[in-house]
Amino acid sequence: MHKQSTGDMVRLAWTFFFNKPAGTAPLQAVPERPLSTSALLAAPDNTLYRLGHSTMLFKLAGEFYLTDPVFSQRASPVQWAGPARFHAPPLDIDDLPPIKAVILSHDHYDHLDRAAIMALAAKTSYFLTPLGVGDILLDWGVDPAKVRQFDWWEGAEFGAVRFVATPAQHFSGRGINDGNATLWASWVIQHDDLKIFFSGDTGYFDGFKEIGAKYGPFDVALLETGAYDEQWPDVHMQPEETMQAFLDLGAAWLLPVHNGTFDLGLHPWQEPFDRIAALAATAGVALTTPEMGEPLDLTRPHAGTSWWRDLK
Repeated sequence: MHKQSTGDMVRLAWTFFFNKPAGTAPLQAVPERPLSTSALLAAPDNTLYRLGHSTMLFKLAGEFYLTDPVFSQRASPVQWAGPARFHAPPLDIDDLPPIKAVILSHDHYDHLDRAAIMALAAKTSYFLTPLGVGDILLDWGVDPAKVRQFDWWEGAEFGAVRFVATPAQHFSGRGINDGNATLWASWVIQHDDLKIFFSGDTGYFDGFKEIGAKYGPFDVALLETGAYDEQWPDVHMQPEETMQAFLDLGAAWLLPVHNGTFDLGLHPWQEPFDRIAALAATAGVALTTPEMGEPLDLTRPHAGTSWWRDLK
């Protein structure tokens, strides 16, 4: 657990609003591939679509699963201020097919978007959350029969698809008085022989080795790579730590997430991609960097292009 003090939050807010360096957001539109309901329904199983930031759409066993859905223009408690999107989602919530389950990692605004949850509530069968996060959904009016909350190492199965909440090193809170009132988690996703790891937000810690030993090796690891800074090393990984986490997990392919959508860091927006790409090349690690909305076959991933390098 990491405790953010009031002083920490004030200093962070001051830096973000009054002392932010140049280059943390692109001047050009981030490329994306528009999606349609018909294209999703026709897609094969074991396909992933990155919709932005940490929002991933999986098609597994003929059904759809969505992680940390954020579709709002800003990752903020208000829509007139706060970090704005670099790109629109590749499709609207109305165009999504029925969702079997929404999987949430924690309650921060760039992962838990109230407007998205409320728009998804009618077409989603279940919401899987760490302990306490489900209570937020219940307060918003989500049907209690749809909300399932888990401690670390607990999970749910939907036929051949299994989800397990696993440890992470982060913190939680949506205001100044609810710090660490809810749990945060990473997630293991299994479909038959396919094994996927989704980190949510986390600093580097020994838990990656434990998760790898218990559930690995993984086919693809979706690991946080972005919005890091030396001021908060315990809760967000530097790219070098992302690479070590990948090795700890025993994964075959690395998909860096938590980047390319919101201006949440103090580093140039392309830096997470450049640093992890260089590390992967040096280590001989298979890296996949799909464009937003580009289909990725989880059983046979492709490297993708360095789409960020031609943007200013």
